[in-house]
Amino acid sequence: MDLQSKLPNVGTTIFTVMSRMAAEHGAINLSQGYPDFPVPPELLEKLNEYAQRGENQYPPMHGIAYLREQIAAKLARCYNITADAESEITVTSGATEALFVAIHSVVANGDEVIVFDPAYDSYEPAVTLAGGHTVHIPLNAGDFSIDWDRVRSAVSGRTRLIIINSPHNPTGAVIQRSDLDELADIIEDTRILVLSDEVYEHMVFGSDNHHSIASHPALREQSFVVSSFGKTYHATGWKVGYCVASPALTTEFRKVHQFVTFTTHTPTQWAIADYLEHHPERDEQLPAFYKAKRDLFLKEMQGIGFQMTPSHGTYFQLAAYGNISSSDDVSFVTELTQQAGVAAIPVSVFYESPPEQRLVRFCFAKSDDTLAEAAGLLRRYFE
Repeated sequence: MDLQSKLPNVGTTIFTVMSRMAAEHGAINLSQGYPDFPVPPELLEKLNEYAQRGENQYPPMHGIAYLREQIAAKLARCYNITADAESEITVTSGATEALFVAIHSVVANGDEVIVFDPAYDSYEPAVTLAGGHTVHIPLNAGDFSIDWDRVRSAVSGRTRLIIINSPHNPTGAVIQRSDLDELADIIEDTRILVLSDEVYEHMVFGSDNHHSIASHPALREQSFVVSSFGKTYHATGWKVGYCVASPALTTEFRKVHQFVTFTTHTPTQWAIADYLEHHPERDEQLPAFYKAKRDLFLKEMQGIGFQMTPSHGTYFQLAAYGNISSSDDVSFVTELTQQAGVAAIPVSVFYESPPEQRLVRFCFAKSDDTLAEAAGLLRRYFE
């Protein structure tokens, strides 16, 4: 068979590779970002209730009204944003679908899309499949902030989209309000749009706040905002996300969405809507919940040899390992998984041109016992 690949440089995602390796070697999986603790019991009860009630057929293409209304209420509560549930909110089958659809709804052949390295691995393949070209700008070393002068230099007449991600996977960096001001200044009076990946919006620690791009008046009309219930409710396998955008952008978004997944699992939408309405405190509790896990993990990892600056957001923690190994990060995580019994993610795979500093990413969305056991295995291995 004569096949010409549309993605000749793309293999199996690193998350699948590392999770498979962890399973094969019986390692604790701190690589792929999913919790090993349960979904809230009330949410499970609601899922069963709505399935038993008969909410099992096709819902509206853009999501059931109840869920879209609750998303609108959440946006108002969390960010003082007014979003029309009918014309500006679309429920999707996970955030990855929303990111893919947003890119395909506006990127055409020859368009350029700016991403910031280390960049989540779904961005560039979607741009390539849409006929666009990805322009990579590395985040600043150390704090992983954005160099806005470098962005200004990278912008051209072909720039169609800038993708930002905050809280940032894999670094945990958090964009500030001043960053949004810089972005607004750059795209003012241009054809440039923004895609903001905000799936970890409720995992920001310390004195930082999450600054949603939809709350910035100058960016609101030119942006797609993507988020995910899977991260917030410990239910990554449910694959329910959503996209918030202006009516004009939403119209184009839905044209593509209807031919990708068309719609999303019906009883799950009902269950999430009900839970979101009656448990708004869940969003407010999540930062403290994950900060405690981050702090526990950092404490357990002390003295092993990793250098770890506390993550500002997400449920990921970067670790520099130059003091304990000279291996490249792919070889190092393979060694950790197969010999130490703990799986991690190599950060170089998220770069077009990886930096000299050797980094791996651990996921701390795990039970306290799991985190302590993983640190104990690493401690014994490097003694």
